[in-house]
This record gives sequence, C-alpha cells and structure tokens, in this order.
Amino acid sequence: MSVPDYQSIMLPLLKRIAASPKPVSIIELVPVLAKDMHLTEQDLAERLPSGRFGKFYNRMHWAKLYTTRAGLLESPQRGKFQITQRGRELLAENPRAIDNQTLSRYAEFNAWRSHGPVDRTKDEVDATITTQSVSEPPDERIYSAQKDLEAALTSELLDNVRKMDAADFEGLIIQLLVAMDYGQGRAEMAAALGGKGDGGMDGVINQDPLGLDRVYIQAKRWKDGNTVGPKEIRDFIGALNIHRANKGVFVTASSFSGDAEKAAHGSTVHVVLIDGEQLAELMIHYEVGVVVRDTIKIKAIDEGYF
Repeated sequence: MSVPDYQSIMLPLLKRIAASPKPVSIIELVPVLAKDMHLTEQDLAERLPSGRFGKFYNRMHWAKLYTTRAGLLESPQRGKFQITQRGRELLAENPRAIDNQTLSRYAEFNAWRSHGPVDRTKDEVDATITTQSVSEPPDERIYSAQKDLEAALTSELLDNVRKMDAADFEGLIIQLLVAMDYGQGRAEMAAALGGKGDGGMDGVINQDPLGLDRVYIQAKRWKDGNTVGPKEIRDFIGALNIHRANKGVFVTASSFSGDAEKAAHGSTVHVVLIDGEQLAELMIHYEVGVVVRDTIKIKAIDEGYF
C-alpha cells in the first residue's frame, strides 16, 4: 500500500500513544506504526519532493500536531507525548476513524484552525501543493501553503519556548537580538544577567564596542494566558532608570495587557514590548530555533531575454 494521508494516521497514532506506559516521541513510533499499518520498506522509502524527509514521518508529524491541537494529546516534556483524558474518552467511543471532521467537535481545534493551517487538500500542505483552489494560480497556491506552514510552525515554536527553563529562555532572547544585528550582530557584545546586583535585568546588549549605548532586556517566559500587567512594566522602567538606560526590550512568551502597553508607551525611556506571537515570528524570520527544511525556486520567463 502507499503511505496513508495524515488523517488516516490519527487513530492508530492515538491508540499507540495511549498504550504506552510513559510519554513517547514520534520518532520512536515510526517503526511501530509502520508495522501496524502494514507499510513496506518501499513505502517507508518514499520521501517528500525535496528528498530530505520521509513522507510517512512527515505525515505522522501532522497527525500529532492536529490531535494535539484538539486536546487529545499533550506534551509533558520536550519531544514526548501522552494521551489526555479527552483522548481516552474519544477512543472509548471506538471510532472507525479520526479525521479533521472528528476534531472539529473541539472548540480549541476550531479556534486554532481559524488562524492556523487551512486543510485544503486533506493532506500535508508541504507535500501536495496541487489543486488546492482552481481559482488560484500555481505560484499563489505556493504562497498560501507557506503561510499555512508558518502558522503551524508558530504554534509549535511557542509550545516549545514555553517549556524552556528561565535561564534558557533568557539566553534565547539574547541570541535572537544578536541575530537581529543588535550589538552589531556580535555575540561577545551581549550577555545574560539575572544575578545579584543586576537590578532585575535579564540581559544587556552593548550597541557599541565600548558599551556607551546599551539595550537592557527583561524576559518573562510565562505561559499562554498568564498576561504581563502594568506592574511588571513599571518595575522594568524603574530598573532602566537605576541603570541610567534609555532603551529596554521586554519579551514574554505570553501577552501584554492593555494597561501594560499604556505603561510602556507613556514611559520617558524607550521600551519595546514583544509578545509570544511576535517572538515566534521573529524567531522564524531570523532562523533562531528553526531550520530551513526546503527551498523552492519559482522560475519565470525572462522577458528581457526575448
């Protein structure tokens, strides 16, 4: 048989994770699920058009992502997954299959889909950019698929960032700002702080080699729903004043309240706020914590040549 689509993998994946006595990674389940689904070595050798990734593993990844967004799976630690009570309740119904229509009964899944990847082809968008919409020309379908992929990546990226410990999160923010060319893009001009005597600051970047112009950083890894309020912003502004600094960046993996934004905008020092969504977008753009998996070149006639 050929490699099944990602929706066909949802049910067997959920069953296998439910049967595991401890959290398990997707890569561990590849040979197990392949055997369950009677895939041959030839099937497992199938790769995406780029040739860099196996098609079956890629579709398992999408099945995991969608079922996680529906609350059927959860990740208690990085790269490991276990079934939730909701997932067990669904399996208890003894469904013949689980697909996106099944998942649409859950509000969290629908909310994610409303500004996440759109399933136009009932298959992973990075492997089958084909007849997604007859009204769209081929190049526009590629751009639409890219947006879908980045929306899914943003969600996964934030999930992983929120599981980092505080020190690693602070280091991530320093690395990102250096990648954005702060401190002239030189790692030695940036440092994580957070120790005694640092006035509550988590990091600093010297904008010039002598450190005459500095940007101070506050990093709050807080989970989604744990909103940063005005008190935290006022405390940060106070710390900036103690350091006689006029530039500060406050980063969180969650979000800022309206009053927090007002406190930042009303400050006499320049304070930039970066919330979780913007953080993920910047990480993707500057390739921090992500890798370029595939590159697609779109070629067209050189009108000047002819």
